[in-house]
Amino acid sequence: MSIRIVFFSNFAQYLSNKSNDMKALSIFFTLFFVLVINSQAQKFDDYFIDKTLRIDYTFSGDVHAQHIFLDQLNMMPHWYGKRSHLSEVPMEGNGQIIVKEHNSEHVIYKNSFSTLFQEWLSNDEAKIVQRSFENVYLVPMPKDTVDVTVNLYNNRREIMATMTHTVVPTDILIHQIGEQTTPFEVVQQAKDENHCIHIAFVAEAYTESEMNIFMEDVRVAVEALFAHEPFKSNRDKFNIIAVKSVSQESGPSIPGKGIWKNTVLHSHFNTFYSDRYLTTLALKDLHNVLAGTPYEHIIVLVNTNNYGGGGILNSYNLSMTHHSMYKPVVVHEFGHSFAGLADEYAYEFEAIPMYPKDVEPWEKNITTLHNFKGKWEKQIKSSTPKPTPATAEYKDKIGLFEGAGYSMKGVYRPTQDCRMRTNTKPDFCPVCRQAIQEVIDFYTK
Repeated sequence: MSIRIVFFSNFAQYLSNKSNDMKALSIFFTLFFVLVINSQAQKFDDYFIDKTLRIDYTFSGDVHAQHIFLDQLNMMPHWYGKRSHLSEVPMEGNGQIIVKEHNSEHVIYKNSFSTLFQEWLSNDEAKIVQRSFENVYLVPMPKDTVDVTVNLYNNRREIMATMTHTVVPTDILIHQIGEQTTPFEVVQQAKDENHCIHIAFVAEAYTESEMNIFMEDVRVAVEALFAHEPFKSNRDKFNIIAVKSVSQESGPSIPGKGIWKNTVLHSHFNTFYSDRYLTTLALKDLHNVLAGTPYEHIIVLVNTNNYGGGGILNSYNLSMTHHSMYKPVVVHEFGHSFAGLADEYAYEFEAIPMYPKDVEPWEKNITTLHNFKGKWEKQIKSSTPKPTPATAEYKDKIGLFEGAGYSMKGVYRPTQDCRMRTNTKPDFCPVCRQAIQEVIDFYTK
């Protein structure tokens, strides 16, 4: 602040010489923009060390009230997340974790996320039952004391729960983890490991004797992902490992059939009573398996031939492996977990009222037209009707096709079909490709 005061004071004196007005104006704007750029371009090493602070939380409540509780602080060797754009996020998400200098409004790190807890709140069960969900977030290890805030948003993009706590790096109760890692293999090395995206594939419901099957399933998923643009053109920006986490039993739990298995991540079908919704609620177990490995984005492969999966922004992508739809599903779910893309399909009866029609979704590939500006409106040709009929004439056109975000009416998608809509469409639509490219650039540039 003192530098700015001196600068503007000196500049005022300089302007008093009227013969130098134009020269002064030029110098003023030059120095002003340098000052602004320097104030925004904070450096990783100014605030953080090359370690990861893993923060475990419990989110709990029901539709009437939601709560955030701090569970445990953990420190792991090395940091594998972003080192630039530290105080920015590529998408809003359904929640954010924000790190500030202690007793200051200066944000030094921010990330966005979504959670199963918030999704559960849209279910009828949340009207009559209170539940708790584990959640885990990674932030770079701060050099000095910081204040960490967690915000959860409702589907109107309003804060519904918030909690701030202080982290002192020298706190003796911060757990030291990750010195001994779960065995893993490097599947693909990035061209520049300091500016890349770290993905960890994790084995779930594979026994020790099935690890060769897991490694083959990883290779299939990797090739499926990089067969799609824009991942294909950016393949050298991804660093990929396969984590060989061993389960005592083969295959996940299927509560709907009375099947319960002892697996490393306790994954199961019938999440929220949906037969095909395959998830894990054991987020701490998941991150314990990954502790010390080079990871940020997570793809959990589940050893089953039953159809199912799930993708949660900056949490995980989880997919079955031995169903005929394995490849399109693992790619679709990565669209959720990595790029925050919304589902573009709709139900005849809207069982999940996720998107109020008078609120613009934050996801880049759907709109309620409440505030469409800044999405894909410039990619729609003037001759294309809005809304756009799903006819052969507009099969490959970008427009406003009604039916998306689980709603038949009032929510629109960019194209008739896309990888985020059906398993049979071989590609992401142009709007989704652009959104994914923006996230890749955010992490690597």
